[in-house]
Amino acid sequence: MSQDPQWGRRGKDGPPDLDEIIRQFTNKLKQFFGGKPGRPADAGPNPPHDGRAMAGGIGAVLGVVAVLWAASGFYVVDAREEAVVLRFGRYVQTTDPGLHWHMPWPIEQREIVKMSEVRSVEVGFQGSTKNRLPDESLMLTQDQNIIDMQLEVQYDIKDAKAFVFNNVADGDARDIVKQAAETSIREIVGRNKVDFVLNEGRGQVAADATRLIQNLLDSYGAGIRISRININDVQPPEEVQAAFADAVKAGQDKVKQTNDGTAYSNDVVPKARGNAARLLQEAEGYKRRVIAEAEGNASRFSQVVAEYSKAPQVTRDRMYLDTMQEIMSNSSKVLVDQKAGSGNLLYLPLDKLMQLSGPGPATAEIPAGGETPAVRLKSEAANRGDREGR
Repeated sequence: MSQDPQWGRRGKDGPPDLDEIIRQFTNKLKQFFGGKPGRPADAGPNPPHDGRAMAGGIGAVLGVVAVLWAASGFYVVDAREEAVVLRFGRYVQTTDPGLHWHMPWPIEQREIVKMSEVRSVEVGFQGSTKNRLPDESLMLTQDQNIIDMQLEVQYDIKDAKAFVFNNVADGDARDIVKQAAETSIREIVGRNKVDFVLNEGRGQVAADATRLIQNLLDSYGAGIRISRININDVQPPEEVQAAFADAVKAGQDKVKQTNDGTAYSNDVVPKARGNAARLLQEAEGYKRRVIAEAEGNASRFSQVVAEYSKAPQVTRDRMYLDTMQEIMSNSSKVLVDQKAGSGNLLYLPLDKLMQLSGPGPATAEIPAGGETPAVRLKSEAANRGDREGR
């Protein structure tokens, strides 16, 4: 019993024949180019010229396909991009911005790389700083303290060829940058103490981490350039934040008291040095004055001795009179010798005598009928000197 196969039947009970499909496509091409459609399949045997028409249609189709295939090799590179051309997966060239052509697929293909696009990788958090990732953010310092650090690494592409060949995809590049950043920041934090990392060392930590990450990526040949590292948050773990806050406050108090002490020292020390210099100068002046007075007294004594050897009595009287003159000129007492008086009432100008008793030598008018003791003493001494001279 012979059975007609399902795929060999034509009509409504089976799929259309392949020849019929080709014929319909050829008729459409002829109509498109202004020709007449061919005969339908049920119009009897085809004339000899129908085969040539079909061959011409197929050639036209192949020509159009060839043109389209060749046109697919044109591509445009933007001003911020570079294109890496590959031939059977092997590097051919890197093209600059503009219109270019390469042999179409599957012979050659291109990879467009956005060079100036800034990409970012988050370490220690995801999306927001509140979404903390403890496995990435917790790090150990040099002095065996744990800190919680969250940072963002920004990077771009510096070598399109290295980026295409050494990274499977852009996601692979993000993973490489993230792993390099996490490794580098842990190493930098491990080299420094917790106070330095938490307070004044953030900028230094970011700069050191940037250099270390770039060195790692260059050793991998990733073609990536690190542009910036932003340290979003650095703090101790939640369990010990209160203790760290007390320690930070104590450190701030220490700095404040140190500054106060330095200010007080800057105020007191110069004054003390000035007073010391003044006292030294005063002592030096006193020393010179005492020495000068001693030398003057010694010189005067030597002169007195020389004069005393010439006239001892006169010198003694003169010294006595000078001494009494000095004492009496500074005294407020008045002495009156009643025996020498004539019994008359003496007029004593006490106000004048009181003025004469002030500092400095002075002479007073001797009232009639008497003389002061000092004048009498000087006259007696002069008389004795005259007698001795004779």
